[in-house]
Amino acid sequence: MFDVFDSLLNPERMIILLIAIAVFATILTVAAPLVEGDKLRGRLKIVSGERDRLRSQHKANLQSETKLREKNKGMAGQIVKALNLRKLFEAESSRGKLRQAGLRSERHLMIYLTIRLVTPLITGLMVFIYTSTVYGDTIPVQMRLASVFVGIIAGIYIPGIMISNLISRRQKSIKLAWSDALDLLLICVESGMGVEPALQRVAREIGSQSVPLAEELTLTHAELSYLPDRRKAFENLGKRTGLATVKSVVGSLIQSERYGTPLGQALRVLAQENRDARMQEAERKAAALPPKLTVPMIMFFLPVIFIIILGPSAILVLELRN
Repeated sequence: MFDVFDSLLNPERMIILLIAIAVFATILTVAAPLVEGDKLRGRLKIVSGERDRLRSQHKANLQSETKLREKNKGMAGQIVKALNLRKLFEAESSRGKLRQAGLRSERHLMIYLTIRLVTPLITGLMVFIYTSTVYGDTIPVQMRLASVFVGIIAGIYIPGIMISNLISRRQKSIKLAWSDALDLLLICVESGMGVEPALQRVAREIGSQSVPLAEELTLTHAELSYLPDRRKAFENLGKRTGLATVKSVVGSLIQSERYGTPLGQALRVLAQENRDARMQEAERKAAALPPKLTVPMIMFFLPVIFIIILGPSAILVLELRN
């Protein structure tokens, strides 16, 4: 055993061993890019297959939607086509609102246009029946007609109010989770990921916090794979959400795609601005809280405090008088 150590400690043998290690490291350094190139080809092949699958899936969806538009077998579609409700209710603006509310199919548009037509008639009829049965002859006919007119006007605004509520709820969910999604997107981009896999990863991670935001990011990832103009996919994301913070990030993504500017730095600045905006909004709400609490305190708290403070004295004065 000592002979082995002596042979290893021999200067000539140590030099030969170091030369062998250096030659092995050189060969490994030269061969590593070739191996990595094969892995890169495999990844590109997988991404290409995924894009082809998304294109075929979207093509099938478009064909089904086209058939639906051509046939219009449903009752809502027949009503819309017969009465030309698309032109009457501005179908494009209604479609934009429905997309912001998360209702994207053509069937949703048909139902919404039909509801806008039917709701004023239903509310007017309900008001007429209510005023005729409950009040009867106690109120004049002119008042009942005025009530019916008010009911019809209310029915005109009810569908829009319902869609606005859905949009506000969806935007609130997206806005609450957007800061975390932006931070995740920044981490993915700075780690070397492209925009498409970064969006897919962020959509998968943010789904537990905000389902609407996960849906929008997944839809954007799908549009990036089949739309000929990638700028259109980013613009659609801003239109579907309707939020200024999302549109600013969309502008940075479009600029990065067009001019090749570094996306990580822009996302870092936007993430910091978004956090500052959330902090300012929280401070604004906190500053508006004392004026809102003034009226409830005067109406509910101060009378109780006066009763507690002055009650024993009033009881004592009454006992002394008696």
